[in-house]
Amino acid sequence: MAVMNLAQERVLKVEAVVLEHQEWGEADRLLTLFTREYGRMRAIAKGVRRIRSRKAGHLEPFTRVALVLARGRDLWIITQAETLEANLALHGDLEGIGYASYVAELLERLTYEEGPNPNLYRLLVDTLRRLDENLDPPALILRYFELHILDLAGFRPELTECVTCRRLIQPEDQYFSSSLGGVLCPTCGKVEPSARPVSMNALRYLRHLQRSTYPEARRARPNPAITTEMERILRDYLTYILEARLNSPEFIRQVRQNLSTTESSSRPPEENASATISDTVIDL
Repeated sequence: MAVMNLAQERVLKVEAVVLEHQEWGEADRLLTLFTREYGRMRAIAKGVRRIRSRKAGHLEPFTRVALVLARGRDLWIITQAETLEANLALHGDLEGIGYASYVAELLERLTYEEGPNPNLYRLLVDTLRRLDENLDPPALILRYFELHILDLAGFRPELTECVTCRRLIQPEDQYFSSSLGGVLCPTCGKVEPSARPVSMNALRYLRHLQRSTYPEARRARPNPAITTEMERILRDYLTYILEARLNSPEFIRQVRQNLSTTESSSRPPEENASATISDTVIDL
């Protein structure tokens, strides 16, 4: 109903999350918003780049805001803005910025403009809050977000039965095919060119995150190897769906690499040497 009436409206009151902004003209910004009422929208914040602008602090990326929009000639214009949830911790940490940017980029790539999805809006708000509070591992927060946005966007991966023979998956190592949209049993997976191995434990955790509420999901604590495997499976699946790689994961990788280099260089020489030997043994 909101989409049908939107073209007739001259003024809108919305609740939104600012996904990103870019410079527009001499003093304005073009904002991409995800609103509770109308889904993804774009709007102009006039004069927001001026030093004395009162709206600037309310319109930073990843901020949840209450807005009043007026219809312009081509785009909506933000006339009022009030911060509801600032998520300030995300702005002071490069890794946090990377994670939040990944959430925003993935949502933008999987949605269309002016298509209301209140459940997806709530997932976005909750995910940014969880990243900001930093009470749980980011990997858990992001894998939960990925699985549930895939569900809400109509790309839910099949994790309970073989996508080829439709037999229920048994407690053993399986295969996963991004092109077929889910898991395959060992018999079907061995003859499917697009299938890649997936361990029993990784599949078990993926299924747990997919079917659980977040309070239930956060009880899961997979080891680092399983966490990496889950990330690879979902990243490959998302790349196949989107037909392109996302930009923010590379930013996150570079930040992690820089932090690792900085931490290594700050260690005493003896500690650096022992760490290098240990890592080499593990790799072998």
